[in-house]
Parts: sequence; C-alpha cells; structure tokens
Amino acid sequence: MDVSKFKQVNDVMKEGYWERWNDQVQAEIDRDIEANRKAEAVVSLEGCPQGSEVKVEQLSHDFIFGAHIFNYDQLGSDERNQRYKDLFGTLFNSATIAFYWKKFELEEGKPRFAAEYRDTAEYWNTVAEPKLEPHWRRPATDPVVEFCESKGIRLHGHTMVWGNCRWNLPEWLYKKLPYPYSKLVPEVFEESKCDALFDAFNKYSPEQIEQMLPEFTQILHESMAKRIIELSLKYKDRIHSWDVVNESATDCHKGEMYADKAVCKSWYNGLMPGDYTYRAMKIAEAYLPNSVKININDYTRDVAYYDQVVDLLERGCKIDIMGEQMHLFDPKICLDIAEGTSDMQSPEMVREILNTLGKAGLPMHLSEITITSPGDDERGQAIQAIIARNLYRLWFSFKPMMGITWWNVVDDCGAPGEPSVSGLFTRDMQPKISYHVLNDLIHNEWKTRTTVKADSEGKIGFRGFRGDYKLTWKDSNGKECSKVVGVR
Repeated sequence: MDVSKFKQVNDVMKEGYWERWNDQVQAEIDRDIEANRKAEAVVSLEGCPQGSEVKVEQLSHDFIFGAHIFNYDQLGSDERNQRYKDLFGTLFNSATIAFYWKKFELEEGKPRFAAEYRDTAEYWNTVAEPKLEPHWRRPATDPVVEFCESKGIRLHGHTMVWGNCRWNLPEWLYKKLPYPYSKLVPEVFEESKCDALFDAFNKYSPEQIEQMLPEFTQILHESMAKRIIELSLKYKDRIHSWDVVNESATDCHKGEMYADKAVCKSWYNGLMPGDYTYRAMKIAEAYLPNSVKININDYTRDVAYYDQVVDLLERGCKIDIMGEQMHLFDPKICLDIAEGTSDMQSPEMVREILNTLGKAGLPMHLSEITITSPGDDERGQAIQAIIARNLYRLWFSFKPMMGITWWNVVDDCGAPGEPSVSGLFTRDMQPKISYHVLNDLIHNEWKTRTTVKADSEGKIGFRGFRGDYKLTWKDSNGKECSKVVGVR
C-alpha cells in the first residue's frame, strides 16, 4: 500500500508531523543515503564485446535488515510458521537468536541447545495458552541456528550477560545463596518477587556483601565465565555476532560497576560480578574466534552509554559494534507523533542521539526497535508504517549505522507488558501496511538494478548499494554469460 497519499490529505499524519519531516529533511536523507550507502564499481568482464549491454542486478545487501526469531515454530499452525520462516532470507537477512539464561538453562547444567518435543511445531500447534509456557519466545537454539544456516542468514546471539532477575538470571543460581537469603528466592523471578531478596542487600556495601557471601561471590564469577565460555565454544564462528553484555550502562553511570570490587548490585536487582561488563568482554574475546563480532547493547542512548563504551575501549576491550535500542512501546506516544505534538524520534532528536553515540567511532546497530500501531484500524497501521518508513530512511542514511533489527515481528507475540500491535504482521501472519513499506524500501528503493554498456576493454562501471551483484551479458557468439561480484 502506498502511504505517500496520506501526506497530501493529512488524514493520518497531521501538519506538525510533516513540518518536522519536511522536504528539506527528506532531501538531506536522500543525499546522505547516496553518499553513505553506495559505492562505485568497476568490473572487467572476460569475453564481453565492446558496446554490449550488461544487466546489473543486486542480489543482497551488506546492510543488516534483521529481526528476532524468538517465535520459531511457535505460532500455532504450520501455515503461520512457514510464513514466518519465509521472511528470513527475503525481508530479513539477519536473525537475533534468544539465549536468555533463565529459559535457556531452565535446569542447571542442561542448556537447551537441542530440541525436545516441547520445541516442535506439533507441540506448539496444540497449546491453548502459549504465553503461559515457560519457553514461550525461547526456542531451543540448535534448530534455529541450522535453519538460518540453510538460508544463508546472518546470526546474532542475544544475550550472554544481563543483570536482570526477571528476564535473564536463573532461579537455580540464586538458590545457591546461603541461608537465610536462599529462602527469599522465589520459585519464579518476577518483578514483584525480586524485591524481597535484593532489598535484603541494599543496606550493604559491595565489600560487606563479599565478606558476607564469599562462596556465592565466587559462584557468580565462575557461573558467568562458564556460560560465556560454553556458548563461545559451542557455536564458535557459526554465530556471527553476540550481544556479550546487555543494558549495563545504568550500572556504570551510577558507579555500581565497582571495578575494584568483587560484587556489583545491578539496578535490575541482580547481584553480579564486580565490573561485570569488562570481565565478560575479556572472557568472550579470549574464547570467541576473531571473526565473530563482539557487541555491547543498551537502551540508554545518551552520554552515559557513550562514556561507558569509551572507558571499556580505553581499558583494552574488543568492542566491534555498538548496539542501540529504540522502543516506542506506548501507543499514545505514536499517536502524539502523528498529531504533530511530540518531538519524540523527530529528525533532530534522532540525529542528536546518533551523533552522540557515533563519537565512540564504532559501527552502530539499531539492535531492537519497536514501533506500535496506535490502534488496530487502517489509520493506526498507517501511522506505524509512516513512522517506520521515515525512521528507517534516516537510520539508513547515517554513516556509522550497519544494521536495523525489528523486534516483535508478529502482533501479540512480545514479552508481557509490551504492546500487542507492534508487529509487521497480525497474529495470524497477515501483512500489515508497515510490512509493505519496509519491503518496498529494502527491495525496490534500496536495490540497484540497471543496464550499462561495456567499453573497449570489456569493463563496466556503475554506482550501487553495497552488496553482491549478478552481472549478465552475451559474448560474441550470443552465449549468455554471468558473473557475481561484490560492491563494497
């Protein structure tokens, strides 16, 4: 569906929105896309006669257009599952795989690499309330890795280390606390059930906690290191990049990292090894192949995150990519954006954030993005689509940006508390307007297709989006010839 019509009639995005995303802004985005996302190519074609027409067709993008693949085989029918899988290798060239410790290792020493019956489509097709299952959105990893490899999909692991008791830290780890703290560990860590345990430690300093819990402090360090090493050695270079540490900037900014201490009190209510970001990065660097990209990832998109990254780099950490999140969870915010009454994610705001983080000098990944439909009618879907189109174009134009990953692809498949209408597809896998908009950007507006003529030496030149290309021509005998080349 062509959403450009809504600009003229203003029945979706009001005047204040288009004043922010005006023609000058759009022209600047076009200019920067041309400058930053394309490259010149000169190719010699053996046996190509002078003046022959050469068809130039882009096969793939170097830029990452990704999504998480947390709902693999979990959508309730074979038809839905197949439509979901078909997106990878078409719309998406990268998949983020769930490695959240809590659900990945439900039982100590039993990581869920291999699939069990409960991971099969047959199982999920019969589940009445999938959200109540402990491994909802957390499929076994081996089948997902093998599926992506079969389709040539780039793989991204999320996450090795995260100080969040609700979503990442396993209950069995904290049950190793000595009495009386062990009795405070709930059977299931939820936000409301974390408080009693971790309130017990709030009055103590890191030094006091270490003195009180010397054995548990050692367990924390050993368990984190074991997990990083196990994942690194299991998949080696099969997974191309990892969020080694997730959402640690707040701890760093508040001085909670304690570089010279053995224990850290994460703001997420997790007791963690002291200086855990630095320690995790160094362990991952030691065990991952050099070809695997080490990412840091955070929702904090300000100078505190920048300062943390610079500090880690200065201390000798290998950080290849800086991950940045952008979640418009609240439908009211998206509605305010459409009404032109909010500067949230305006061009000026986005550029300020990107320029601040870009000073770190690292490639950047929009690692998790959410754009909610403020209503499930046509206008709500159109608002989501227009916001997505303009933001994708702006992000794509930014030179350090290397990829954008949409978070919840399917409606009503997010984590508890996340909006139910932030997907590109409805719950029964019907495409929404936003899907068509992104598909048009990726496969039409940002794909180079042209025809050029060979010179006297059989060479051709063209300018195109970075990626792989197929060149096709006929030799002097009329035989069709082809060559695949990369434009970088």
